[in-house]
Parts: sequence; C-alpha cells; structure tokens
Amino acid sequence: MRKAIFSLLLAVLLAAAVSACGQSSNEGNKDKDVKKVVVGTGTKFPKVFFLDEKGELTGFDVELLKEIDKRLPQYEFEFKTSDLTNLFLSLKTNKIDLIAHQLEKNPEREAEYLFNELPYAYWKSKIIVAKDNNNPIQSLDDLKGKKAVVTANSAAATLLENYNKAHDNAIEIVYQSGAANDMLTLVTSGRVDFFIAPDFTLDIVDPQHQLKAVGEPLSATDIQYVFRKDDPDSKVLADSIDGVIKELREDGTLAALSEKWLSFDATIQ
Repeated sequence: MRKAIFSLLLAVLLAAAVSACGQSSNEGNKDKDVKKVVVGTGTKFPKVFFLDEKGELTGFDVELLKEIDKRLPQYEFEFKTSDLTNLFLSLKTNKIDLIAHQLEKNPEREAEYLFNELPYAYWKSKIIVAKDNNNPIQSLDDLKGKKAVVTANSAAATLLENYNKAHDNAIEIVYQSGAANDMLTLVTSGRVDFFIAPDFTLDIVDPQHQLKAVGEPLSATDIQYVFRKDDPDSKVLADSIDGVIKELREDGTLAALSEKWLSFDATIQ
C-alpha cells in the first residue's frame, strides 16, 4: 500500500515538473519571439515629447507609440532620448531602430532613410516672429538680411538651407539644440528675427502670446516615422506600424490622443 502511494506521488510530481518545464520553455520561446525596438525621440517639445514634473517621458508622440506597442505583441518598444542630430546618427549606427520626432519626408531625407507610408499627423509650417514685429511679412523673400534660428537637421533647417542656395545666402541661419523655449527667447530678445514652425505650436510653446505666425504656409507636411533604409527588418517594422496607424484612425484613438495632448485634431490632413 505504501509503495503504491509513493509511486502515485512520484508520478504526480514528475507530471508537474514536466508541465512546469514545458511552460517555462514556452515562456522562454515567447520571450525570444518578442523583438525589442529602440525608439529615438526628444525631450524638448512640450505636449509632444517632453519630461513631465516627475521626469517621465510623455506627450503625443510618446503616448501614441505606447499604444502602437500594445497592438504589436511581436515587438517591445523602449525609448531613448537625444537631440535630433544624434538621433539620425544613432539610427545609422543601429543604436536605435526608428525616430519619432515630428519628422517630415523630404528628398534629402528620403535619399538616406526609410519612412513608413501612413502619416500619423499633419502640419503647416509658417514664419514665427515676435508679436511686436510690424514689418509686412508674407514670405521668406521679405526676410532677406534677417536672422533665423533652426534646429540642426530639422525640416525648417533644410527649407532655409535650400532657400539660401537659391538666393545667395540671403538669410543668416543660427543652429541650436532644438528646445522650443530657446527659440522663443531668442526671438523675443531680438537676437534672431524668426523661426519656422507649425502655427499650432504657438499656444504650446508661447502661453504668454509673445509671438505670432505671419504670411502664407511655407509647406504642408505629412508627419511620419523614420527607419534605416535597405534594412528588411526595418521594412517589416514600418509596415507593421502602418497597420496599427490604420486601426487607430478607424477606431478614433489617433484623433483622441491628438485632442488630449494638442487640444485639436492634428491627424486630419
């Protein structure tokens, strides 16, 4: 009798051990199937990508990517912050896998990088000057001889650089690290004359209304993610993200995130 009971207990223990090993093995295989994706973004765009009062990274771009991550179980997103110049370098050297920095596609970038197909936001860039600037300004032609501040490698920098190539360096360009508050200070102090940004950002970066947007929009921009070019894994990731963006548009989540963080729907073209 004792021998029979002992044999039964041994069988139960062995079965439990085998089950645990199988479960552990399955969990290990599951973990191996999940690919880590390092997302490069910034910290200096209030409401879009910034550090909150607890020092935690958040904002429209960040929370959108967290939602995308939830819907892609095959990936696990991890955020890495830096200025835009270093983000492009990190992408090329495989230190990050995509850039989320309110970036637009242009010929210069498209020659070096892969973009996903579906924009997650849209904006129109305008000339931003001090509120007390009463000069008649409709285009960059009205700013020849003036000084502009830009973030290195930004779309605004490329736009002004291309303008200068065609107009004998008519505008002096000052490059800075990308903090919106720095741009505000430089313009309101008179150290530079203007910068280029989406007009909707004025309420975000200039709550005291010291700036204004002038002239016609310089560009209408699709905002997309940037990946390594000629990289099969990057193409699969970009296509996967496009699939989720389509879902988020259809179920209203994309618009809701924009309304929450930006106080308007920047996802409408």
